[in-house]
Amino acid sequence: MQFLSSIFLGLVQGVAEFLPISSSGHLSLFQSFFGLEEAGLFFDVLLHLGTLIAIFVYYWKDIVGLVKEFIRIVACLFSKEKRAKMGRLSPKGRMILMIIVATLPLFAVLPIKDKVEGLYTNTIFVGVALIVTGCILFFSDRMARGKKTAKSATMLDALLVGVGQAIAVVPGLSRSGTTISAGMMRGFSRRFAVRFSFLLSIPAVLGANILSIGEAVSAGIDASLLPAYIAGTVVAAVSGYFAIRLVNLLADKGKFGNFAYYCWGIGAAAVVATLIFK
Repeated sequence: MQFLSSIFLGLVQGVAEFLPISSSGHLSLFQSFFGLEEAGLFFDVLLHLGTLIAIFVYYWKDIVGLVKEFIRIVACLFSKEKRAKMGRLSPKGRMILMIIVATLPLFAVLPIKDKVEGLYTNTIFVGVALIVTGCILFFSDRMARGKKTAKSATMLDALLVGVGQAIAVVPGLSRSGTTISAGMMRGFSRRFAVRFSFLLSIPAVLGANILSIGEAVSAGIDASLLPAYIAGTVVAAVSGYFAIRLVNLLADKGKFGNFAYYCWGIGAAAVVATLIFK
């Protein structure tokens, strides 16, 4: 793998992972129509690590706060005296519980993981899924502004956002677009919908990487490619950070749905190109 190829893959991963335009869909189309070199399993793990770094850097205060709150809750559970004084969950505690609840639907996808991955090379399916993503973005952005935050959102809200995340494992459906839109539809404030979506991706990406790392190592790692791998990972992290900033800005201004037109265009082009050239 050449440096330019790894940098391009890192850029696509970093930008499309957070902008609501589906990183899996774009990588599928680039590989099918332009012969883009497919990322090896180990490099794919590193690219997702890069996007995780972007989330940790952007939301580091939230993450530190959630970790401290999680440790406090665990300590209370193992101490009768502290448990008696614990009272109701704080907003941070509710946020932790919401993330756990919203992650549960992903386990329903594990039995059909291979079938879902098989859709990756079906460019007509990917194109249609991108068009569906555009429809989700278009209508969600035109809903009334919600006011729910971690303090007022329910566990049912979290579960439904999690169902959206599970459905979005399908290539062509944007994970960020689906989960942010689901949050808006459940009455989340726009800023909280974005924040919850990106924090929710942490256990999802970590879990996927843990499942893949053993297979990646057993498949072998070419040490000569490590510089290119590192370059791609850095690009994924940097571009991902700025993509998160852009999504927050556009969602807050009510322009999140503008990505719908792009998804419609690229999705329709993929379907037409497949019918004509394949």
